[in-house]
Amino acid sequence: MEFSTAAGGGGLPVAVIGSGPSGLATMRALARQGLDFIGFEQFTDVGGLWNIDNPASTVYESAHLISSRSTTEFAEYPMPAGTPDYPGHSHLRQYFRGYAKTFGLQRRIRFSTRVTSAVPSGDGEWTVAWEGPDGAGRGRFSAVVVASGTLHTPFLPSFKGEFAGEIRHSAQYKKATDFAGKRVLIVGAGNSGCDIAVDAVHHAAAVDISVRRGYYFVPKYVFGRPTDTLNQGKPLPRPLKQFIDKRLLRMFTGDPARFGFPKPDYRIYESHPVVNSLILHHLGHGDLAVKPDIDRLEGSTVHFRDGRSEEYDLLLCATGYILDYPFLKPELLGWHGPSPDLYLNIFSRAAKNLMVVGMVEASGLGWEGRYRQAELVAAYLAAQRDAPVAAEAFGNTIGGPSPDVTGGYRYLGLDRMSYYVNKDAYRAELAAHLAQLSEPGGPTEPGGTGGPAGTAGAAVPAMAEVQR
Repeated sequence: MEFSTAAGGGGLPVAVIGSGPSGLATMRALARQGLDFIGFEQFTDVGGLWNIDNPASTVYESAHLISSRSTTEFAEYPMPAGTPDYPGHSHLRQYFRGYAKTFGLQRRIRFSTRVTSAVPSGDGEWTVAWEGPDGAGRGRFSAVVVASGTLHTPFLPSFKGEFAGEIRHSAQYKKATDFAGKRVLIVGAGNSGCDIAVDAVHHAAAVDISVRRGYYFVPKYVFGRPTDTLNQGKPLPRPLKQFIDKRLLRMFTGDPARFGFPKPDYRIYESHPVVNSLILHHLGHGDLAVKPDIDRLEGSTVHFRDGRSEEYDLLLCATGYILDYPFLKPELLGWHGPSPDLYLNIFSRAAKNLMVVGMVEASGLGWEGRYRQAELVAAYLAAQRDAPVAAEAFGNTIGGPSPDVTGGYRYLGLDRMSYYVNKDAYRAELAAHLAQLSEPGGPTEPGGTGGPAGTAGAAVPAMAEVQR
């Protein structure tokens, strides 16, 4: 099956791959610019990984946001009153369903449809192939926006030796009763690893957590408020923020080294902190113990780097994910080590009109930060239609050096940090580029009821209203 859907003015639609937070943000931003699009979603519903019914979802039953709702939600679509400070996956699934319904996005998404390839066909146009309920199909598009997320292809480390028990990745973990009666070793103490360790202590026979390096642990509440809501004013200079926050953490959480963690070999915020109020609690109560890195496996025995050994039934590897876009040839994204080399983590330098929305991590960026990415994508595509000189100038910018969006932080050279940014520096760059592309007054939504792109619409119904 082959088709070509014309947008207003005879143009081709934009292909948006994925309908999680980044995909929905992209569709919304394109709609505000009057750009036609077609969304592609493998599952039968929106929400991405936050829809636990999605077979590709990597969330577990106890999963909640580690950032508070007020710093995570879309600015023009707040979560309804009464939503917890740290909503769980069931709240978030409803939130994304409401977002899609409010802005009329669902009718423009092809559900149960997997994109199999996206190939440039000249002058910025693309041929996209897919498999769906009606079989295989293909179509022509003006651009491709990849919004399929960063947490779907697990990284499972290799170990020396053989293990007689079970080894699985945290992506396969769903509920704490999976640990019932087992001796469990959690490998990795990032946010997921610590969440799962806290789950495991209530059901497992024994729980340990194996770590390579030290971590900074941030409680979810300070002074009775979500921690990430306390510093929402003008950003502090980096050295001052690191100085103050390190000492505040020491006051509220103490020194994690007394529980067996190594001391961090980096400064605070040079790697993403662990936001968890319970892991140190359970360590202090003897419910679990910290172990060093694994040296080798032998039967049911795990030998650690410090010479000690323990017996386990299950190794659960909370060892993160790799970026994976199997429908694109690698050269189209210009991979540089573990991640693509994209301008502002969005725009391909190797293929015109290939963009990725959501390939960014930053403390405090939230889904609004992903929407700002989508806003810039939509503005660039709209400029190709309405302001070709500005679009050409921006295209030249994409081919140039990337701006510094570290905010002066020296991020660890880890794979998962290869697309990490400082939220303030990053949002400033997005805003500056958007201003260059936008005409005075900004575009308005079709129908004339919306405000300028990047602002809340004048009449956006509350989530609670549209879900009744």
